[in-house]
Amino acid sequence: MKRAVIVGSAGINNYTKIKEYLREDDFYVFCDAGLKYMDELCVKPDLIVGDFDSHENPNLNVETIVLPTIKDDTDTCHALKVCIERGFGDFLFLGCIGERMDHTLGNMSLLIMLKEIGLNGIMLDDYSEISIIDGEASIDDSFSYFSLITLSDSAEGITIKNAKYPLENGCIKSGFQLGISNEVIKGQIATVSAKSGNLILIKVF
Repeated sequence: MKRAVIVGSAGINNYTKIKEYLREDDFYVFCDAGLKYMDELCVKPDLIVGDFDSHENPNLNVETIVLPTIKDDTDTCHALKVCIERGFGDFLFLGCIGERMDHTLGNMSLLIMLKEIGLNGIMLDDYSEISIIDGEASIDDSFSYFSLITLSDSAEGITIKNAKYPLENGCIKSGFQLGISNEVIKGQIATVSAKSGNLILIKVF
């Protein structure tokens, strides 16, 4: 499945870990001020998207979509929609979790958008890998912790196996996020599944 890597402008410092996720055949999309990470990531853009309110248009010999500053979609959301239209089915988001909580939550909602149309996506920040549960997900014991947070009123039918705090057909509510800081049993692979609701899985490095 073709994968697009969408790079936003939120802070990136853990380049060693993030580079472990990159592939030679990835399609790189840099959004506006995400362009500042080109050199450290050691990759070149295949597509640039932005309204250039936070970074000057570099005018590279690369396809560039210049957006108006007044619009409904963020630069990152528009970049995602373009990639979906072009047939990409797998996505890695970098520089999308950061100081601006409004942008962070807005970007995390893009994982729900992908789930609703049957596509895959994960987000990385300096500390964790973030995805949304669609069916069943696994966590190996190389991760220090993992947490589950619902972005719905509630997530139902949650089952956690091979973890310090197991759960069978449980519920996590938006007003009581009881799925924080679980641990994989050493030597095991933990699994998480949910029957309904939007459940975010955060694996902490």
